[in-house]
Amino acid sequence: MTTDIATTTGGSLAIRPDQTIWSPEQRATLRQSGIDDEVTNAELASFLHLCQRTQLDPFSRQIYLIGRYDRRAGRKVFTPQTGIDGYRVIAHRVAAESREAYGYEDALWCDTSGQWRDVWLSDEPPAAAKVTVLRNGQRFSAVALFREYVQTDRDGKPIGMWRSMPAGQVAKCAEALALRKAFPHDLAGVYTAEEMAQADNPQPERHLRRVQPGEGDPWATGPEPSGTTAIKGRSQPAQDVADVATQTHDRGVVADLYRQANAEGLLAETVKVDRELLELGAYLIARGKELAAPAPEPEVVEGVVVEDVALPTDDHAAAVSALRAFAAEQQIADIDADAHAALGAPLDDVSAAAIWGLLNQLTAA
Repeated sequence: MTTDIATTTGGSLAIRPDQTIWSPEQRATLRQSGIDDEVTNAELASFLHLCQRTQLDPFSRQIYLIGRYDRRAGRKVFTPQTGIDGYRVIAHRVAAESREAYGYEDALWCDTSGQWRDVWLSDEPPAAAKVTVLRNGQRFSAVALFREYVQTDRDGKPIGMWRSMPAGQVAKCAEALALRKAFPHDLAGVYTAEEMAQADNPQPERHLRRVQPGEGDPWATGPEPSGTTAIKGRSQPAQDVADVATQTHDRGVVADLYRQANAEGLLAETVKVDRELLELGAYLIARGKELAAPAPEPEVVEGVVVEDVALPTDDHAAAVSALRAFAAEQQIADIDADAHAALGAPLDDVSAAAIWGLLNQLTAA
């Protein structure tokens, strides 16, 4: 992929390929877009890298950094987002640069009885949508359930575009899932606004009452979803990762999937591969070893050699030590969490080069 940034802005706001930190003018503009003082330097550095890698321009509203309060982190966590148009721009550009065939099959919508239709005419929202992306003759299909992505008010009723155009919204979510399967290298680490809309849903109140004798505790376990394998309450994300690993013949893709799954806490979840239930982490490691023989030439992605996930080396330990020493000197409270957000994985699971690069960015900032 070329490193030129296709921006519509110029002058002081233009993002340079060799840029390592945001300029004062860029920071001021980002602040006006809603990025407040709670954002960390690591999150800003990661966002800059993502803008350069995806070639999306934050100043033309092609990509955003959205903050949401995270109770586990105890602070507002900022997550990169784009619209479905941003995904399409990246997919078209990658296909054109690699001279690959790229297209879609007709989108499908499903009603509550399980019947699929190629056009949705009902006043009621569809139960699901399915989109299939074609890349070099391979099919990458994804299904998005309306109930998992719909944005609602406190009464659980759809709001905004989810109320007025439900079929289009759930189809965008399915398209984003399919595109991320078809272009895992280029779309990793950024989600569409349609997918993340449900993150803003009000949390339901839990009213306490005494459990009657002989009655099970309704909060102890949730109901198992019908027709799916329950995986700690969320089966689809882990299964999506496993499906991509099964279809690819690129060991670098499997390594990226492992890092992504580790960052999202999916490695311990159960997936189905060839009718066998396996732990996702163990399957990805086995799949990587399977593709390692005979060993192909190392793949270079944007100047970085993609290798298997490895245990920390002496250089890795030195990089971690230097990063933590810098954090202590600068009074950064939780450098491990900030580095996780910036690099997309814990320090133990990223390369020493990536840690040194993050340290250089923080030092310059």
